[in-house]
Amino acid sequence: MPGSKSPVLSDSVRENAVVELLRVAPVAEELAARFAAAGHQLYLVGGPVRDAMLGRMGNDLDFTTDARPQQVLSLVRSWADAVWETGIAYGTVGLTKHGHQLEITTFRADAYDRVSRNPEVTFGDSIDADLLRRDFTVNAMAVEVSERRFVDPYGGVQALADKVLDTPATPQESFADDPLRMLRAARFVSQLGFTPAPRVVEAMTSMADQITRITAERVQTELSKLLCGAHPKLGIELLVSTGLAAHVLPELPAMRLEIDEHHQHKDVYQHSLVVLEQAIAQEEDGPDLILRLAALLHDIGKPATRRFEDGGGVSFHHHEVVGAKMVRKRLRELKYSKEIVTDVAQLVFLHLRFHGYGKGEWTDSAVRRYVTDAGPLLSRLHKLVRADCTTRNKRKAQHLQRTYDELEERIARIAAEEDLARVRPDLDGNEIMRLLNVPPGPIVGKAWKFLKDLRLDRGPLEHDEAVAELLAWAREQGVDVPE
Repeated sequence: MPGSKSPVLSDSVRENAVVELLRVAPVAEELAARFAAAGHQLYLVGGPVRDAMLGRMGNDLDFTTDARPQQVLSLVRSWADAVWETGIAYGTVGLTKHGHQLEITTFRADAYDRVSRNPEVTFGDSIDADLLRRDFTVNAMAVEVSERRFVDPYGGVQALADKVLDTPATPQESFADDPLRMLRAARFVSQLGFTPAPRVVEAMTSMADQITRITAERVQTELSKLLCGAHPKLGIELLVSTGLAAHVLPELPAMRLEIDEHHQHKDVYQHSLVVLEQAIAQEEDGPDLILRLAALLHDIGKPATRRFEDGGGVSFHHHEVVGAKMVRKRLRELKYSKEIVTDVAQLVFLHLRFHGYGKGEWTDSAVRRYVTDAGPLLSRLHKLVRADCTTRNKRKAQHLQRTYDELEERIARIAAEEDLARVRPDLDGNEIMRLLNVPPGPIVGKAWKFLKDLRLDRGPLEHDEAVAELLAWAREQGVDVPE
């Protein structure tokens, strides 16, 4: 079990947590009174207790009780604003009351088959036994609501004070029961900035391959929460150092390329972590999962494209193209949505485009294409490109930032003049069909693309000029154009 507790610290933190919980959630006392009248105990438990101590209470409240599920239902049906039974097979009844979402779960004493992560659901009779089966000591604390009694049998208060992540049972037992808890450990490191106990790290390292028992959907959920935490670099480093990343996101450890004295280049893995942090520093409206995924994975194509050049140089030609394909494959395997897969892959594909800008040699046509290819991702692309500058040469870094400032100014100027956000051909599909006297079909699509490319190259055209260009193109394509 975790180490000894500090009584002075524990008493103070416990008292404050109980007061805060019941101040924010008077609905808990109202509910507890119903359970007490029926002869049952009711405890606030887990995340809400932890968060009360951290000063960040939400509207979701988790309870545990000695009452069995059907007894819970009978106690809350006439009291709650709404009740749902989707988790009742696992002993959980959900409900809403006064704007709070509540879950009430009967004490559990589950046994796991340790092949899948599905428990054989059995109910327990003890709060201490229920807390023992929880994932981490910081989530294994409870408040007996009626008596305002704090329950902390496994040192959760001290773990919070020390910012240490440990397990109530041995980590080997805990992770064997549910390997997903290893990913949750990395997620809590990211969200809370805690340090995992040495025995937790040891168990994660020796049991990393057990994560393959977990479905891709659950892995993706934990990975997304990790990336959107306050300290994602810490969580990622834990995944890589324990070997978990090799099973859930193998492209990360693969970026730790060997560097020798003759072929110098940046450590791609460390560079990617810096880019991630620099991208996060530019966020304006909270965590942006798409930007963070793109920043972390923007260089995953480098290991496959590394070439040693004569004279000691190293090249990674077309790593953005290879990387975009790798991103699509990995994120699809992790069951990310089509939108997230497409957006992250496109950012990875475009992240090097700016480096062709040089000292401003791009034509307005090239600027239009940059904006059009980025589409709604342009703001994220700006952030990613700026974050990708990790050189320690201050003069070089300042030059790159000034050059990108200039590109953004050109984008703003051209956008103001031409409304780049809605670049369309100067003639629409209906007019193309009328002018060429053709029905809907492939030739209309080809003509539309030709006119759009022309618009990107030359900017808006006068109507008569656009018509002349279309007719000339159509004749070259062998279309029988009306005179």
